[in-house]
Amino acid sequence: MTVIFRPATAADADAIGLLHADSWRRHYRGAYSDEYLDGEVYADRQAVWRERLGVADTSAVTVVAELSDVVVGFAHIVFDHDPTWGAMLDNLHVTYDLKRQSIGSGLMADSARRVLARDLPTSLYLWVLEQNTAAQGFYNARGGECVERRSREPNPGFGLRYVWRDPSALL
Repeated sequence: MTVIFRPATAADADAIGLLHADSWRRHYRGAYSDEYLDGEVYADRQAVWRERLGVADTSAVTVVAELSDVVVGFAHIVFDHDPTWGAMLDNLHVTYDLKRQSIGSGLMADSARRVLARDLPTSLYLWVLEQNTAAQGFYNARGGECVERRSREPNPGFGLRYVWRDPSALL
């Protein structure tokens, strides 16, 4: 299995939106309403990704994992997002049937490389839903440090901030 990691283009927006919506439908029950997840989530995610990828933005990058010309994962990194915590890994999603195939690890490593390649490299952090224990296990196994728990109001539940103070640990 040869997975290619490359920067996303505007042509990837719909595939990313579909993958993002599917991931939310599977993992975010209780964090968002069933009405939203069963209805408008795809149109919403599609609109977000069309907007994000429709303009050039040097402050962020979206990377896709591609297998046989099909987008099977993606990560979105916002550089210099927080003065304390550095670059934010805003999204990391992998096609459900391909989890545990090292695609997520590859996306994390690629994200770390991009942060480290900056003129002033920073740490890397992300937020994960407290209910998403599988993702927490994944981040813990990759050396992530849980440093904060925060309410998601007005949405239900809590988010956990994970940080990699030295992103080279992900390589």
